[in-house]
Amino acid sequence: MKAAIANYAAVAAGSALGAMARYLVSLWLLAAPGGLPWGTLSVNLLGSIAIGLIAALSAGRWPLSSRMQLFLIGGICGGFTTFSIFSLEVLTLAGTGALGMALLYIGLSVSLWLAGAWLGTSAGAWLNRRPDR
Repeated sequence: MKAAIANYAAVAAGSALGAMARYLVSLWLLAAPGGLPWGTLSVNLLGSIAIGLIAALSAGRWPLSSRMQLFLIGGICGGFTTFSIFSLEVLTLAGTGALGMALLYIGLSVSLWLAGAWLGTSAGAWLNRRPDR
């Protein structure tokens, strides 16, 4: 029971930090040109890279405790990334008549997020193979 509470606390603390970071990035990118929601696109790309990197590194050279994985992946990365805001933004774009922009946003987002997760896991695998110096 005690371990479960500590795991919940790790996810909650990480989520709070990740959500605050997401908000700050979104504010910073709010005025980006082009009509796309660049903040959400960016945080989800960065989060995908981070999740892939952390997962690969923790499975290899730098093993993490399950609690630290919960804090970093489930908490920080989970709080930083957001699918719900992405969904609302797609519906808002489509509802305002920008169906082409909504479809572009969907395609660009999913492609970049998958590429980001691949990049993160590839970087982690490369780092795991490097000899110690």
